[in-house]
Amino acid sequence: MPATTKASGGSDAKLKTRLLLNLWDLGGATKAVKQGELTDRMKLSKESRRAYEKVYEELEEMGAIARTKKGRSVGVSLTNKGLQLLKSGLKSAELHYRPQQRVKSRDFNALLNWIGHLDDGAIASEEKAQKQDRPISSYDEFKPIALQTYDALNRDYNLDHLVPIYRIRRQIGDRVSRSQFNEWMLEMQANDIFQLQGGSVEDSAPDKLEDSITTELDGLRCYAKLLKD
Repeated sequence: MPATTKASGGSDAKLKTRLLLNLWDLGGATKAVKQGELTDRMKLSKESRRAYEKVYEELEEMGAIARTKKGRSVGVSLTNKGLQLLKSGLKSAELHYRPQQRVKSRDFNALLNWIGHLDDGAIASEEKAQKQDRPISSYDEFKPIALQTYDALNRDYNLDHLVPIYRIRRQIGDRVSRSQFNEWMLEMQANDIFQLQGGSVEDSAPDKLEDSITTELDGLRCYAKLLKD
């Protein structure tokens, strides 16, 4: 099917679904796929790669895909939102083909793979992995993750409700910057969720102290204690 556009200027919804499906089939939910490879897989013989650029741009603006550039090569990966859009797109009446329309065998095979993965739960696992790895963009998103991390560490290491801040920071990892972690942990203290306490870590290791929180007013804070559920 050619890369047509609607009167509103948006690319064809069916084409977006096809692109997301083929990206998923190439493993785009867990790794970056070369954009050129994906386009060549989708385009018809008389189409150019450039005809698909608008589709990539729109999906990227929607947050359905992420693109990274390395030299001349562009990598495309499927986000959690992209998986959700793919799910809804495959259920949409707009995906139906008319008798005279050409269906690429790779589209059909990709759809069969999708149906097969529904049975073994692989798609749900991909969604879960993406949620665990994606960056944390707001305090409202950080708060439940910090609480879950606190609960897991407290339970697994028998910390008696006094969890080292460096452990929380390292568990959350690169999903949040160091400065943002500090700010949001202090905001949770201001909201009477955590009490950040002083002292020192178990072996006074410099790297663990560095991964704690230091403020101008309160000094070094090494532990978090939950004040309310």
